[in-house]
Amino acid sequence: MAKIKITQVRSIIDRSRRQKDTVKALGLRKINHTIEKEASPQILGMIAKVKHLVKVEEA
Repeated sequence: MAKIKITQVRSIIDRSRRQKDTVKALGLRKINHTIEKEASPQILGMIAKVKHLVKVEEA
């Protein structure tokens, strides 16, 4: 599996509980926080649900 970098670029304030929980489940804590994960189908599905809040790039 390929590695991807996920960076939170927008705030989760005024977002639904589901989106907040998804961002936290990815491991993101605050704006400009970056994590590196394996590109599994589960992670890609989570990213698809909050794509307007995060930036994704290949590692």
